[in-house]
Amino acid sequence: MRVRRIPIDRLTHNDTAGWSDPERSPYVQDGIAYVPVREGFPCDMDLPERDPYPGRGFQKLGDLVVFHGPRPSDGEIDTVVSWAHPRGVLWISSVTDVSRTPDSILLWGESGEVCHHENGYRYWLDPSRIMFAAGNREERARMGCLVSSNERVGDLCAGIGYFTIPMARAGARVHAMELNPVAYQYLLHTVAENRVTDRVQAECGDCRTLLTGIYDRMVIGHFDSLSFLPIALQHARPGSVIHLHTIDAIEDMVRSEAEAAGFSPLMAMHRVKKYAPGRWHVVWDVMLR
Repeated sequence: MRVRRIPIDRLTHNDTAGWSDPERSPYVQDGIAYVPVREGFPCDMDLPERDPYPGRGFQKLGDLVVFHGPRPSDGEIDTVVSWAHPRGVLWISSVTDVSRTPDSILLWGESGEVCHHENGYRYWLDPSRIMFAAGNREERARMGCLVSSNERVGDLCAGIGYFTIPMARAGARVHAMELNPVAYQYLLHTVAENRVTDRVQAECGDCRTLLTGIYDRMVIGHFDSLSFLPIALQHARPGSVIHLHTIDAIEDMVRSEAEAAGFSPLMAMHRVKKYAPGRWHVVWDVMLR
């Protein structure tokens, strides 16, 4: 694999634009990212291809490995440690309450804060304390493509900035609201890390009391998004777009709420990832007219 070596603290989208191979992931070791290079561009070295990973699926956040679902066996832990060489291995059995706090157990090594790199952005978090949904990667990138420069956006359940960062980096002015104080501190860190402090107004608290004025776009990245919709509609105008994350089919309920607020909604559904057998995590894009 042809790669260029970049210190992890200098790895940004601007550093890799044009020459990095989007079909392959960087390999990180000892603070250095080995970024795959497209054909026709110079490289620093040629790494031997790694053997395919033979074990159970896992999530890699920074230098930590995270397992979801049933507790992994000792053999599964040994396999991922020998292949991925992580600092630690976490098991997250579930996510509790509205704050989306993970129930986590450290199974091997050490845990703690990580800087997770994705799509040229950097997200700070401690995976034992804060949820990070790797399966939402394409949706985070999509939000960065949808917004317009200087658009006023409300991110109602901002977390550590999953959607805030791509939208702010695209030029939007984002009002990011987060209820969980731990996630809020990482949101501030992530905003500063991505150099968008001039385009993000971050607040800690219940978004239903923090919304102010009119927004061109609102993102409700919570599966209970329908409960936030009535207050969001009070801060919308014809032409505003609301993105609702949900598991269930809520089209009729969204239409009813929007029409009660005086709007005629135009709706489109995007599948994000499979949530359970026969159930999908979807996003409803609701254009208000």
